Formats: sequence, C-alpha cells, structure tokens
Amino acid sequence: MPNARALHVSRRGVLAAGGALGLGAALAACGDGDGKNGGSGEGAAAGTSGSWTFRDDRGQTVKAGRTPSSIVAFVGVAAALHDYGVRVKGVFGPTTTKDGKADVQAGDMDVSKVTVLGNTWGQFNIEKYASLAPDALISTMFDDAGTLWYVPEESKKKILAVGAPTVGISVYDRQLTEPLQRMLALAGSLGADVKADKVTQAKKRFEDAAARLRAAARARPDIKVLVGSASQDLFYVSGSDLSVDLEYFKALGVRLVEPPQSAKAQGGGWYESLSWENVDKYPADIIMMDNRTSAIQPADITEATWKKLPAVKAGQVIARNPEPILSYDKCAPLLDDLAQAIENAKKVG
Repeated sequence: MPNARALHVSRRGVLAAGGALGLGAALAACGDGDGKNGGSGEGAAAGTSGSWTFRDDRGQTVKAGRTPSSIVAFVGVAAALHDYGVRVKGVFGPTTTKDGKADVQAGDMDVSKVTVLGNTWGQFNIEKYASLAPDALISTMFDDAGTLWYVPEESKKKILAVGAPTVGISVYDRQLTEPLQRMLALAGSLGADVKADKVTQAKKRFEDAAARLRAAARARPDIKVLVGSASQDLFYVSGSDLSVDLEYFKALGVRLVEPPQSAKAQGGGWYESLSWENVDKYPADIIMMDNRTSAIQPADITEATWKKLPAVKAGQVIARNPEPILSYDKCAPLLDDLAQAIENAKKVG
C-alpha cells in the first residue's frame, strides 16, 4: 500500500504526467495472469455457442461461457464502451465531482445509472462489486507488468476472488491509435456494432483531425508545445514518451518540449517536477494542461510566475486529458483542439 507521500505523487504528479510514476513501486501488479504484454490479440464474440473470448494486452485469452452482461470497468474504459453502445453496471475511478456531476473521465455516461465502487485512488467497494455478480472486470494498464489501473493493491486478492475474468488494455509506451483499435475490438467482442454509421463517422473524424494536426505541425514547425499539470507545490512537465497521446502527437510532427531523461528520472521517465519559482524553465508557445480533477486547473493557479509565462499571457493554454477516453468520438476533438491551437498560435516562446 502506498504511503501518503506516494499516494500524493500518484494522484498529482504521476497521474498528472499522463499515467503513472513507477507503478511497480506505488502498486504491485494487479493482474491475474503472467503479466506479459501481448498487445496484438484481436477480440471476437464467439459464434452460435454464445461463448466469449478476448485476448487482452497482457497476452491472456479471457474466456467465458457467454458474452459478459454485468461488466465492471475503470471509468474511462466504461466511458469508451458507452460510446460504442456497451453498457457497464459498475465503475471505479474518478466518476463524479464534489457537486455530484459527471467527472471529465466519465464522458457521456449517465453516472446516476451506474454503481460507483470507488471515486478516488484506493477506493474499491468489494461488497458492492460482488453484489453486481460481475462477469468481467476491465481496466487500462500504465505499465508492462499487467497492473490493472485503479484496482487497489491492498484489496486485489479479494477483488479477484469474486471470480470475474479480468481484461487489461495497455496505454503504456505506444501511440494512441493502438489502444483505440484495441478498445474498438473489445467493444466488438462485447456485442457492439463496430460497423455502425456512428462508429465509422467518428473514426473518419479522427482520421481527418489527425491529418489536420499533421498539416498544422508541418506548417508551424517553430511552435513549441509544453505539456504540464499543476499541484499546490509543484508543476509537472510531461515527457513526450510513454503517454499514448503525446507519442502520437510527436509522430504527427508536433514539436513537444522534452525534459532531459535525467530530469525525468524521479518521475519514472514520465515527467519532471518543477517548483513554481522555476516554472519558466522551458520556453513554450502553447501549454497543454491536465484537465482532470486531480490537478489544479489553469483558472485557479494563483502563482505569479505562472501568470507571467508568455503562453499564459497570450491566452495560449489548452486542455489535455492524460487519460483520454479511448473512443474515436472522444479522441478526434483532442487532435482538432491542438491543431487549432498550433494554427492560431503566436510565436511567444
């Protein structure tokens, strides 16, 4: 179980940086298999027998006598499945805000119609989980050890003892297109119509947005984009490796600010921690800021050093979700927003 300091880092710094810092240290592997990272298996619903199989990104083939109908999932996974028409019964992870509204990670789900097993890091109500008679437990993975995201280490044995097969979709050290394809395959295996007009249109919007971002980056190669996240004491600058969105942006030609590897060492390779006095260490024309509830939002940052940053003064700060909802419908706007910011940016960094 992580101590208070480790928990703080996990939620503010590690999560802020786009995933997880040293999850092997903060959480032991929560998977129920050998921890191998498959990543290439295809999901498929079985034929007339009604059985279900899916090969997840641990390289494990999950099997059941029928397609799961009582699904429990990490909230971001549930939001992606919702976009494909697959309903889940229970969720865990940031689902509602303090005022009871849907968290940004809940997407378009009606959060009043799902059972919330835990809304913050370390929370997972096993009794509620068991009462749902789950036949699948699904989460993302931010490492290559099979760790199921937001499944608490201290209670994982009891959670797994309920007996539902587990599925892990990797969002570690790969480009966004791969987990998007994997989530679509998973949704298809769970009964979604992956050839529906809504799905094909969303995929087309994503492809068009990718082309737009590539063109914008090519036309404005001098524009530097810094990816950050704010906490009370520290400002985190994300590296461009490991995170699915940043690796994809970089592949499309976006010029991302990259802290040196030595500076990211403390952050497990994900990010560099800066004091607010040093927030101007890296010149940037655009700043992408973590929009999750675990981070302080730009409008609420009171540090004078932040307000003096050229990109902030120019109004060139945009939102970023380091845990993107893995549907084409939700990811297309991420590319469009960054493309628009680059197209319109003034050179200030």
